[in-house]
This record gives sequence, C-alpha cells and structure tokens, in this order.
Amino acid sequence: MDFEAWLTLACFVTGAVWIGDKLVWSKRREKNENGNWAIEFAHSFFPVLIAVLVLRAFVFEPFRIPSKSMVPTLLVGDFVLVSKFSYGLRLPVTHTKIVPTGEPERGDVVVFRYPKNPSVDYIKRIVGLPGDTITYRGEQLYINGNAVPRDDKGLYTGADADVYDDMRLFIEHLPDGPDHEMLHVVGRAGPEVSVTVPEGKYFAMGDNRDNSADSRVWGFVPEDNLVGRAFMIWLSVNVSDFDIRFSRIGTLLH
Repeated sequence: MDFEAWLTLACFVTGAVWIGDKLVWSKRREKNENGNWAIEFAHSFFPVLIAVLVLRAFVFEPFRIPSKSMVPTLLVGDFVLVSKFSYGLRLPVTHTKIVPTGEPERGDVVVFRYPKNPSVDYIKRIVGLPGDTITYRGEQLYINGNAVPRDDKGLYTGADADVYDDMRLFIEHLPDGPDHEMLHVVGRAGPEVSVTVPEGKYFAMGDNRDNSADSRVWGFVPEDNLVGRAFMIWLSVNVSDFDIRFSRIGTLLH
C-alpha cells in the first residue's frame, strides 16, 4: 500500500471516529470526566489529514529524483513539485479522472506511474504526442520524419557527470516545445526505435539519453498513468555529503 492509500485510509478512520463522536459519543463523554484518547486523536488530526490529502491529490505532490536519467535538468537529490491539476483532477487511490483540465504538451517534464509496475513513479520528458511518429536512430531523434535540431555545447562537467567519460551537453530544440538541455555520449548509440504513438498514450525520454530507461525500452506512457507536470525544484540535497544546493531551489522546469 502506497502513501496515498495509507493517507486515504487514515482520513477514513479518523473521519468515521469524528462523525461518530458528533452524532453519538459526545453526549456520553460529557458524563465521563476521562476523555477517550482515540476520539481526541481523531478531533486533532482529521482536519490536518484531510487537508493534506486534498492538497496532495488535487493540487501539488512532492517528488524526489532518485536517478540520473534526467541530468542535467534534474539531479539526484532534487525535490520537485508536481502539479496534480495540469492533466485532470483524479480521485486518490483509484486515480479515476473526474475533471479534465488539460493534456501534456511536447517538452513537459512529467511524473507518471511506470507502465510495467504502476506502484513506482517515474519522471521523464514528453517528446511524442498521440499521432506522432517517433524515431531514434544513429544517435538522432526524429519527430514525424524531421530530425530534431540540437546544438553541441561541449563536454559536460556539471553535477552527476560521472556516468560516462565523454558526456557532452546539447541544447535540443523540440518542435512546438521548449528548448532544453540534454546529455549524450557521441559514438554511443542508445536503443533504436521507430513507432507511431497511439491515441491516449505518450512517448517519454530522459534528458540523459544514454543513461535512461524510457519509452525506447518499455513503451508508451498511457494517459491514465499520468500523475502530473513537474514544474519547480523546491529543495535540492547533494546525496554524497547532504549539503543543500541553494542555487537550485526555486528553479522552474521547462
């Protein structure tokens, strides 16, 4: 059971106790000088738990970056805020969409439930929309038959640069999407693929192209698996020495 399920269960239990006390037990407690700890607990924590559940399910959810697949955009130890209302409001636990509010755009950095194991959340960049033909061949990304242009900015020496010896930094220019930084090792071809994205699904890739298991490996991201759009780094901790990287706090993602 994940955190959201535990939180929902806690809200249900404390809420049931709170309602029961309002309707039945409060009169009995007036005759008893010794309070019931469970009822007192429910009165104290039910409003807090329900507020947290509403915020987490419908507004914002925090997410910690666990891997190097999105370097240099996101580093291991970054904590991002995820907008839960960008792609539709969903019920907690069941994830049923109740209010459509929008769809992913090309270039969005999204958190989604991993299609092979929905209990695990992944974060990648959307590069292919429904109906697009996506090809990755010869170290080059093509969208609808057109090579996506990129500018070589030289050897990457930034944080988490120790994956490969010759890692280079590029600026990739996605069509109808934001320009963004991307890492690639010249001469190291990643998994090659050529597919058309079905309706209701998306093609996602990591910005660290040669160190990312993404749609080239495990397929498309179903619309139902979307959690939300990552839009800001709210905390960043260097996991090697636990120093806070203050310069990254408040960085908006694009």
